[in-house]
Amino acid sequence: MYLRCLIVFAFSIPVFGGLLPNIPLDGRIVNGVDTTIQQHPHQVSLQTNDGRHFCGGSIIAEDIILTAAHCMQVFEAHEFKVRLGASKYNMGGELVAVKSFKSHDNYNPNTKINDVALVKLATPVRESKNVRYIPLVEKTPVTGTTAVVTGWGTTCFITCDLSENLQEVEVDILDYKTCASSDYGYGSNIKETMVCAYAVDKDACQGDSGGPLVVNDKLVGVVSWGAGCAAPGFPGVYADIASVRG
Repeated sequence: MYLRCLIVFAFSIPVFGGLLPNIPLDGRIVNGVDTTIQQHPHQVSLQTNDGRHFCGGSIIAEDIILTAAHCMQVFEAHEFKVRLGASKYNMGGELVAVKSFKSHDNYNPNTKINDVALVKLATPVRESKNVRYIPLVEKTPVTGTTAVVTGWGTTCFITCDLSENLQEVEVDILDYKTCASSDYGYGSNIKETMVCAYAVDKDACQGDSGGPLVVNDKLVGVVSWGAGCAAPGFPGVYADIASVRG
């Protein structure tokens, strides 16, 4: 099974109140286009101290990044940094140390329920033309709503390298009931804390985990998991912000 990434301190912010199928799971942008951080100033890169990008994230307050809980499973806070305000994950913008992080209290690493985490930066970052805090959606958009997913993940499953430039792709929202229906391949593995997004030959992929799914400049989902990347009948699966924020 492949997730969409490459590889307890408590703080307060008003966000949080079976096994996955035996198929490849993964997180990157497939068949997207180059974009810029000015178009998506909430996007951040989580990277190891030696500069290797492993997950995306979104800045939601001056010192808080929202990402996927599964991105945090093998790290301590001192082992990674956050790059903000950069169109390329490996240069530019601001590189900020991490003070701490906390995964959702009810995150399940097997089912990927509540796959979200908050990362607290060591120093606050002010808004600018390249850094903007993104608001959280209050209600999940209806099935068929156009959304945008962004990231630096690989552009094909397993064999491709990371994209140096930030990529974006448009996909269509599928609510969890639609995604769990017989029209798609996941069935009961889709839970109420998840939302899906789908477009033919378009998807997030490896390295995009934790990154944003956005509708009308509000954060709707966090890249979580999926069967391969852009696999027919298997949408990308995201943590549903409206469900997990509580």
